[in-house]
Amino acid sequence: MKKIVLLFFFAVAMVSCGDSDQNKKVKTAEIKFTKEGELTLSKANGDDIITLNVEFAETAYERETGLMHRTSMKDNEGMLFIFSSSLPRSFYMKNTYLPLDIIYIGADKKIVSFQENAKPLDETGLPSEVPAMYVLEVNAGLAEKWLLEIGDTVTFVKH
Repeated sequence: MKKIVLLFFFAVAMVSCGDSDQNKKVKTAEIKFTKEGELTLSKANGDDIITLNVEFAETAYERETGLMHRTSMKDNEGMLFIFSSSLPRSFYMKNTYLPLDIIYIGADKKIVSFQENAKPLDETGLPSEVPAMYVLEVNAGLAEKWLLEIGDTVTFVKH
């Protein structure tokens, strides 16, 4: 009788441990861009370079998450990280699948430094070199395409 009970429990355990759900992949919903405002990049002399649609990263969670897990972003889109003070900053590309240009901006809204062509998924720190209060992330190669320079300015409005 003990053998029959053991065989019964063994059979139940095998069925309940079956791989019916193990081979199913969990599909995460893609994170979509949400326009929250506009940002204009301008040359130091005041000539406008481009106006972008932007999402704002203002809370700790939004700043920590940033563009992680995104698979695409248009060239006229970006994410602006807003901090409450101007400090040396360092970003990295953990869980970020898009190559990015990281543009560090001072409290006076002038560009203070860049990290261009940041590699996806690379966790190496990408420092601002000087204090920054804002950080703009755009697709890699755009800072060069737009001929951005230290001293160029940004203005932005929230919608």
